[in-house]
Amino acid sequence: MSMFSSGLSYEPYVGRWSRMVAPELLRWLAVDHGARWLDVGCGTGALTSAILAMANPQFITGIDRSAAFLAYARTLINDPRVTFQAGDAQALPVVDGTFDATVSGLMLNFLPDPDRGMAEIARATRVGGTVGIYVWDYAGGMEMMRIFWDAATALDPDAVAHDEGNQYSSLCHPDELERRFSAAGMTDVATRPIDIPTVFRDFDDYWSPFLGAQGTAPAYVATLDADRRDALRDRLRAAVPFSNDGSIRLTARAWAARGVVGEGQGDADSSVPYVPVATRMC
Repeated sequence: MSMFSSGLSYEPYVGRWSRMVAPELLRWLAVDHGARWLDVGCGTGALTSAILAMANPQFITGIDRSAAFLAYARTLINDPRVTFQAGDAQALPVVDGTFDATVSGLMLNFLPDPDRGMAEIARATRVGGTVGIYVWDYAGGMEMMRIFWDAATALDPDAVAHDEGNQYSSLCHPDELERRFSAAGMTDVATRPIDIPTVFRDFDDYWSPFLGAQGTAPAYVATLDADRRDALRDRLRAAVPFSNDGSIRLTARAWAARGVVGEGQGDADSSVPYVPVATRMC
């Protein structure tokens, strides 16, 4: 099973927490109402839903490579201003300079070539348009994952290769995000942390999403036999901080970046209406 093949399993893992980060990003971006939005790597629709609720968009185009995630997003969002398309973030199926604002949540670090993805995002956005992105702070501030990988690597040295804190250390950091935004020709670049509470009602609420095979850590769990999986579960049960009521109260930090597309990037005439073009799959 692909680790991006079930929106239903992805939502309780990190989809529900992304839905808390998305409004904070949009408040920070402060894009005018009536804008034309592109959501790159839209997944199950966290950012798209927030844009609809907060920004009164002219329209939103959501693009993702996972047909299953797009299908799930369509079950949640039924608004004529929204179009979901399958496509590759490194070869976006859109006309240059179409969008006033382009956003992406929890996607950039999964691209084989993040710089190419950033260049495509800049190309799709008009000159003077806004770009906003967030990624998890896998190395430390995303506590539910940090606790998981610390336990997994203590039991299995080979798990180090799967640890997102190691895999994405060259990208999921404010200095790296700023550098990549600037390299894509964006100006007025800024970064900030977005911290949200991740409260699990009990241990099962924390552990069960890791059994859904959606995302890097759950995909790793899916490779374990029953004895190793049970050993990991028990080590996690001993590691997480329980409150008196049995809940587990953690914090998730996302690093967010924003920028403005500079001259020479999104050069298309912004007065031309956007018509979706043929999809190019990853």
